Amino acid sequence: MKINIYYGGRGLLDDPTIYVINKMTEVLEELRVKVERFNIYEQKNSISTLPQTLKDADGVIFATTVEWLGIGGYMHQFLDACWLYADKEKIKNLYMQPVVMSTTYGEREAYLTLTGAWDTLGGLPCSGISGYVEDLTLFELNKDYTLIIEKKAETLYRTISQNIRSLPSSSQAVNRTVARAQQLELTPQESEQLSKFVSDDEYVKQQKQDLAELTSMFKEKIGKDDHDEETEYIIEFESHFVPQEGKNMTFSFMIGGKKKSLIIETLGKELSVRYGQINHADQYIRITPDVLEGILDGRMTFQKAFMTGQLQAKGDFRLMSDLDKMFIFT
Repeated sequence: MKINIYYGGRGLLDDPTIYVINKMTEVLEELRVKVERFNIYEQKNSISTLPQTLKDADGVIFATTVEWLGIGGYMHQFLDACWLYADKEKIKNLYMQPVVMSTTYGEREAYLTLTGAWDTLGGLPCSGISGYVEDLTLFELNKDYTLIIEKKAETLYRTISQNIRSLPSSSQAVNRTVARAQQLELTPQESEQLSKFVSDDEYVKQQKQDLAELTSMFKEKIGKDDHDEETEYIIEFESHFVPQEGKNMTFSFMIGGKKKSLIIETLGKELSVRYGQINHADQYIRITPDVLEGILDGRMTFQKAFMTGQLQAKGDFRLMSDLDKMFIFT
């Protein structure tokens, strides 16, 4: 039998949780149980790979200390990693015993947090330990407390060896339908590989750089597309303009797929072509890109497109013939 202990405290000398798990380790080793301890604070840069150590365990002890509020950051990170990268099929058959000691208020709430987290992960519960310690020396010298700790270690051993089951809980029923990880469906092997990548600072740094480069590239491309859209068709109209003396007219082309209208203004020999909005135009023209390109290629005229219903116009219809005279596409 193998039991892993995951200690989520800060490793302080006067931490009562360390005394408890040391005492439990002694009892379990006397029962010929292989015990391996993981101090999470020593592996804070590779917490994402720790869930892979659950695979060869028959049971686990999650031990933490309440110093001011809750189970602490290291244990939280470890539980997050279990949710993201652990083999859930393995967890379903894995017993967890919570150990929470407090030097302030809140050990029972933290105890319930660990139990609830393991419940959500789908693991098997086991009765654990929670307590408040004001003076560590007095706590260690109290034989009754020592006996309780030893009995709890024996309880974990018997629960695992006898495969003792508990009644179904409503929380697990809810978790099966509600608490679903918002992530890709990965095999245990893929999850393990992903956890290694996540813990590799150089890999993560390189990924961030690659994402930044891709983002920059797409922004540049989008910017170019926007710029191209702002200049499309303008050169064609400017290069085929034939000035008409005394003709002062404004046309607003609403081209399908364009966010802004193409505004054409003539003032005698002067021409202005731009994209934008205008309060008043002599003629409003709605046209598709295919029809407009046919006109620009010289295969059709504005007058013919209007007469055949391929473009719609609003305003003075007589100006359509003037449009063909001012812009001659051959």
